[in-house]
Amino acid sequence: MSPFTRIARESVAALGEERLIALIRRWLGQVSPRTPFGIGDDCAVLPAAKGRQLITVDPVVYPRHFNDAVPARAVGAKLLKRNLSDLAAMGGRPTAAVLALTLDPRVSRRWLEGFYRGLAACARQYGVPIVGGDIAQSNGTVAASLTLLGACAGPRFVARTGARIGDTLWVTGRLGGSLPSRHHYTFTPRLAEGAWLARQAAVRAMMDLSDGLAKDVHALTPRGAAAAIDGSALPLRRGYDVRAALTDGEDYELVFALARGTDRDAFQRRWRRAFPRVPLRGIGRFTAKGKLPQGALDLTAFHGYEHLK
Repeated sequence: MSPFTRIARESVAALGEERLIALIRRWLGQVSPRTPFGIGDDCAVLPAAKGRQLITVDPVVYPRHFNDAVPARAVGAKLLKRNLSDLAAMGGRPTAAVLALTLDPRVSRRWLEGFYRGLAACARQYGVPIVGGDIAQSNGTVAASLTLLGACAGPRFVARTGARIGDTLWVTGRLGGSLPSRHHYTFTPRLAEGAWLARQAAVRAMMDLSDGLAKDVHALTPRGAAAAIDGSALPLRRGYDVRAALTDGEDYELVFALARGTDRDAFQRRWRRAFPRVPLRGIGRFTAKGKLPQGALDLTAFHGYEHLK
């Protein structure tokens, strides 16, 4: 569905900012608390938190992250799920969110209602209060940026750093073809899986896959090491190949490093008991730089998505 309308009375410009904010409150419903704990003040008031806090931000921008083929409700859900995936990658749980909206005056009220109702449904599903936001006008632009606050779901968080030479590499789910398969907006953020992994002492580093494995794995690779990935071990989405798995991006799966010497079979058995419907696959290991084993993929031949390039 296109976010724009040619009928002036159906546009957000026909409403004006104050009426639009009133409608947004209605569309969000119970996921938006009453002021001063939600929309309506200069800032939202949040309860004091114990332990380490997490914060992340991600946008959706038309037509970069969605186009007319993506339903408006799915766009709103994708915005929140992109951020939830970041929390999952550190073993976090969500606590609150704020949303900044940038709109062309020609944006359709019907499209925007669908967007907010999709956001609200996703927020209810994952228990995320939407506590505030802002609206700005920019001709030719439809974009939303969501800032998500969170906390550690367990005793620790897992960063991208921490892997060592000899650690094995693992990935959840399946990879490749996220755009044609519609996975880029129908995916499920791995919150429960990320929290479980963060409780496993042998998990040394973790991140979510958004720009393609070939690019993202470099952020996990320790200094002086290289990622030796076995192409035949990659869990491919049906109909897609190794290149798609490495470069397509927007998989929103978790990739992590498991400490060398961990009993892999026992680890997988514990995973299957916890998540019987989510595949988990060992895809390689970290080796000393320049010492890739025979058959390992040459990642310099593959390129994931890179902004501004």
